Amino acid sequence: MAFTAKDVKALREKTGCGMMDCKKALTEADGDMDKAVDYLREQGLAKQAKKSGRIAAEGVAFAKTNADNTLGVVIEVNAETDFVAKNADFQAFVETCANTVMVHNPADVDALLACSAVGSTETVDALLKEKILTIGENIKIRRFARFEGTVTSYIHAGGRIGVIVKFDTDVADKDGFQTYAKDIAMQIAAINPGYLNEQSVPAEVLEHEKSIMKAEVVNSGKPEAIAEKIVMGKIGKFYKENCLVDQVFVKDSSLSVTQYTNNVAKELGGSIKITDFVRYEKGEGLEKREDNFADEVAKAMN
Repeated sequence: MAFTAKDVKALREKTGCGMMDCKKALTEADGDMDKAVDYLREQGLAKQAKKSGRIAAEGVAFAKTNADNTLGVVIEVNAETDFVAKNADFQAFVETCANTVMVHNPADVDALLACSAVGSTETVDALLKEKILTIGENIKIRRFARFEGTVTSYIHAGGRIGVIVKFDTDVADKDGFQTYAKDIAMQIAAINPGYLNEQSVPAEVLEHEKSIMKAEVVNSGKPEAIAEKIVMGKIGKFYKENCLVDQVFVKDSSLSVTQYTNNVAKELGGSIKITDFVRYEKGEGLEKREDNFADEVAKAMN
């Protein structure tokens, strides 16, 4: 498979490696981007790539809970430009979508589009088409998540990142819990953990990481006989970097997230367990469209 200068640039942005290293990696991988990343990691040239690639699309990641923090929603709605994303009419539409998810609990985006929009006599799909016509840009509801239970939400940088977190706790009504919950949501926004805990890392992901780590150790000149022991140490570091509960707490580096959680639970006289989270970053994994915007609007109206 051939590759282009654009592919080399994309690999450099994804890994932070030099141009010649990226060209060699793409050559060895026959143009396959994922295999090229693995090659660079095996050579010890690149760290694990974050699950989010270069962010190119505009829009908003929005999160909210109901008044008693027992229901939470995070949603991403994309637009073509940052100017539209900051438009009050666009932002009101995003919140209407979030409120509709709260009330109707649709299964997916298609189901959401068919729902009656909260506060309107029209469907979400009809409102969306109206916004496309009046604003003049393509707008797309990309994804959403909804939690019931003890939840909190957080929006970072005016909608660049939206987070919801779910807890199992008997101290949700105690003073200090919401401060703690917000700290956890901010941790997720800032550090972008891939998983909740060690148990939630898929077996195939773990095996893939081990194979990369072993190749890196062997390529560095270490005997294969001790490579497995070194890999086990590296897996521990992988967990600490990628699993929320094992991460260093950003507001106090002397504590892990689990230790901070246990300390707060003890102070409040109960128990706290983080059970789930969703983090959306606007445009995550998307590339900007270069289509004619008028054609996009026409397609959306068909």
